[in-house]
Amino acid sequence: MNAFAIQTESLTKRYPNGRGCSDVTITVREGEAFGFLGPNGAGKSTCVKMLVGLIFPTEGRASLFGQEAGTVEARRLIGYLPELYRYQEWLTGDEVVRLHAKLAGLGREEANRRVPELLERVGIGLRSRDRVKGYSKGMQQRLGLACALVADPRILFLDEPSSAMDPIGRSEVRQLLHELKGQGKTIFLNSHLMEDVEALCDRVALLNNGRILQQGRVEDVLLQRPLWRLRIGGYAPPLLDWLRAETGIAVRESEAAADGSAVLEAELADEEQAGWLHSLLIGQGATLYESARVRTKLEEWFVTELSGKSHRGEKA
Repeated sequence: MNAFAIQTESLTKRYPNGRGCSDVTITVREGEAFGFLGPNGAGKSTCVKMLVGLIFPTEGRASLFGQEAGTVEARRLIGYLPELYRYQEWLTGDEVVRLHAKLAGLGREEANRRVPELLERVGIGLRSRDRVKGYSKGMQQRLGLACALVADPRILFLDEPSSAMDPIGRSEVRQLLHELKGQGKTIFLNSHLMEDVEALCDRVALLNNGRILQQGRVEDVLLQRPLWRLRIGGYAPPLLDWLRAETGIAVRESEAAADGSAVLEAELADEEQAGWLHSLLIGQGATLYESARVRTKLEEWFVTELSGKSHRGEKA
C-alpha cells in the first residue's frame, strides 16, 4: 500500500495570462489532516483542481494513493466540497445527496442506508425533505459535506467547509472533521479560518504567488518564532533600554504595573540564551517570577510570513 495519500512532484500549471502555480511539491500521508493555506489568488484552487482531476498540469505530476490524479481510479478515492457550491434548488436535500450517491455508483440499498445517516450527521436531517431553495448558505455547505462523504471516500478535499456558518455550525463541522480523521480519513483542507486549521491539521503548506513558501508540522511552525514571555518584579523602563543596548535582543514591554511588576516579551534563540537573560535581569536587581516560551498562533505565523509581500497579480 502506498503510504502517501497525496503526492505531487513539481506540479505546475501555466495559463496564457501567466497565472497558475509552479513547482508545487507536497506529500500527505494517509490519515493526516493537511492545511493548504495562502492569501486569495495564491494558486490554491488551481492546485486543488489538478488534484481532483478537473484540470491537468502543464508539467509535473500528482498521485492519490499511487493513482495518477484525474484518472477514474483516483477519482473513486476522493470526496470534494467546493467553496459555496450551489446545488439544484428545485431538489430536496435528500434528493441532492441521493443523486450524488447514484453518480458515485452506490446501489439503492446502500444509498437508503447512507443518505439519511449522513444528513443527520451533518446536521440537516430535519430539513432533508425541504427544497434546497429554502436552505441558507450554511445549510448548503452542510449539504455539500454530505455529498462529499456519500461514497465513503479515503481522501476529502474541502474548500472552506465552514464558510457562511455561525459559531455553532463551525464547531459542529470541526467536531465532525475530527471524527473523520479519527476514522482514518485523509483531509486536505483549504481554509482562511486559522483557528480551525490549527485545531485540526497535522501539517500545513503556505502558498503565495503560485509557489510553496513553507511547509511543515503545525507544532514546528508555531514554535518557529522564538518568543519568550517573562514575568518580573523590580522593573523600571530604563531596564528595557539597558537590555536592548547591552544584548541586542529584541525585547518589549507587554504589561507593566505601578508596583514594579511587568511582563516582557523577548525573541531568544534557545533555552541557553533564555538562561543568560535571566541572569542579566537578576544581576540588575529584578526578580524573575516566571519564564516560558510562547506558542505562536497560526494566524500570526501566516501574517508574518506574508508581510511585506505584494499580493497584487497573484494566482487564481
